[in-house]
Amino acid sequence: MSYLKFDKKELVNLEYSLKREVLHSNRAGSYSCTSLSGCNTRKYHGLLVCPNYTLDGGKHVLLSTLDATIIQHGSEFNLGIHKFKGENYEPKGHKYIRDFECKLIPVITYRIGGVILTMETLLVEQTEQVLIRYTLVEAHSPTRLRLKPFLAFRNMHMLSKSNMNVNTHYTPVENGIKVKMYEGYPELHLQLTKKNEYIANPDWYYDIEYYKEKMRGYDYLEDLYVPGYFETDIKKGESIIFSGATFEAFPKQLQRKFNAELKKKTPRTSFFGCLHNSAEQFFVKTNEFTDILAGFPWYNGRINQTFVALPGLSYAMEDPTLIKRILRTNIKRLKNGLFPAKWGRIDSNYASADAPLWFFWTIQKLTGDLGGPAEVWKSYKKIFTSILNAYKNGTDFNIKMLDNGLINAHTDGVALTWMNAYANGVPVTPRYGMAVEINALWYNALKYSIELAENANEKKFVNEWTPIAQQAETSFIETFWDEKRQYLADYCQNGQCNYDVRPNQVIAAAMDYSPLSKEMKKSIISLANKDLLTARGLRTLSPKNPLYEGKYDGDETTREKATHQGTAHPWLIGFFIEAYLKVHKHSGISFAKSIMDGFEEEMSRGCIGSISELYSGNPPHECRGAISQAWNIGEIIRAHFMVENHQAL
Repeated sequence: MSYLKFDKKELVNLEYSLKREVLHSNRAGSYSCTSLSGCNTRKYHGLLVCPNYTLDGGKHVLLSTLDATIIQHGSEFNLGIHKFKGENYEPKGHKYIRDFECKLIPVITYRIGGVILTMETLLVEQTEQVLIRYTLVEAHSPTRLRLKPFLAFRNMHMLSKSNMNVNTHYTPVENGIKVKMYEGYPELHLQLTKKNEYIANPDWYYDIEYYKEKMRGYDYLEDLYVPGYFETDIKKGESIIFSGATFEAFPKQLQRKFNAELKKKTPRTSFFGCLHNSAEQFFVKTNEFTDILAGFPWYNGRINQTFVALPGLSYAMEDPTLIKRILRTNIKRLKNGLFPAKWGRIDSNYASADAPLWFFWTIQKLTGDLGGPAEVWKSYKKIFTSILNAYKNGTDFNIKMLDNGLINAHTDGVALTWMNAYANGVPVTPRYGMAVEINALWYNALKYSIELAENANEKKFVNEWTPIAQQAETSFIETFWDEKRQYLADYCQNGQCNYDVRPNQVIAAAMDYSPLSKEMKKSIISLANKDLLTARGLRTLSPKNPLYEGKYDGDETTREKATHQGTAHPWLIGFFIEAYLKVHKHSGISFAKSIMDGFEEEMSRGCIGSISELYSGNPPHECRGAISQAWNIGEIIRAHFMVENHQAL
């Protein structure tokens, strides 16, 4: 029985189907993504979107979509759907959808009179190839299948426009053709498992509209190129597979390949099955590195998000070797005690005061998987020491330990914490000075390192850093805790503290090593429960604050201003549940389970089987931002394990 449930009566309703998106990843940087109905609503949508290191290192949409048409008795029934300028949908293939399932991969069932056709789509692992299998389940008359590819050949952030420079030539290959619209791109091979008739009919389809880009204040009209179409007979019970790939496929092997790939898929027959399936999609394994994509469709890597995501993702993958490779990849990027805020060929800077401190937390949570305390100290002692010394002595962006043992981070115009949204080039929440979660992570890093050193009998290290940890513990309470308010300041600078109610103090309460007493943690969790907790994560600011933004809509500037001023972030729920269980122990399990129910509801909405980047702070908490985010999945998995195992991990 399928865990993911969809209202069959609503499948023909675009208001229902366009809000649900389907995502596949090949674990090598490529992806395939569209709406449930098959209508692309974003410029980031496409059946085959691949990195292009020859041009710019970004991801490029090669095959945008593929229209299937059923032909009987001279009548044509086009199952495709495109939104054109002016609220015009043409063709209207969604009206033939009768069922949608997503146990292993998405399966759409179309019905046209007495004809029943199913369509299954998958992306081949570690390969730039999308396979679409069409099966004629029922038909009472001779039937033909027509497939029409729509090509873009452009960076996913751009839009294609008709032009005279496109290469309209094609080269026949077995059961298909290969095309290359522009220089600098790979050849795209379009092939079928069955011999077919290819009709060359090069043409442009103008003003295809991506309504979600329009909502976001971006350019939203695109022209797509169609080189021609394929036609072949299809018999009742027969399956025909279409392959779109950057290499020539062997048609006779595609059926076997499709079935082999299907066996690799994690069944989405439970909440954890959906989370596991989603977790797998973030891993990127290439010849050069192994890492995690922060999210789909537009993110590359965010190092702090990688470190937050890793413990939870590791529960799903159960592959310590893979985790070690990711850690090695990121250690190579360490410079002056800092990790870059992002990774990728473009825009890699080191403006992140939290990423190195999250590194300690990640290793701490993965100690068992990494061989135990002795092995961890042996493997990471030099890295730990280099980071601690960099923070103690001072490093880039004026990140430095003060005389009181706490970490100060302040560079004008630069947001150095995870709340790093910019509006018109200016940080929305700069949080200059001593940020509460940075210092909670710093204290935890000190104590964890000392614990490992004591275990290894490294007295010199213990003697050097223990007084600093003791000083940091005392200073943390003196600096951040407000006895009257009974909660922590969000950040402090030059003797002045900001007491906006934000979730960063929850991170402090969740640390394995925390300066906070149990009563302090209880007070913080109570406040977060009252002001920040939603069914989709913790709000980034209390609704009682005059700066609170309950919606995440509008143009880019408006959205960026709202990103950390009230939107709910799912990844924070892991820290809330961890802190809650540390305070309430087993008596808190029932409440923690009720929190997780909110995320189960989301499995059949938004990105099917996954969790979006963020949600509006106001009910009904609409999904916003990237459609699938790694640290959200990682922390929800970790929270799931904490609840299921009845312990704070």
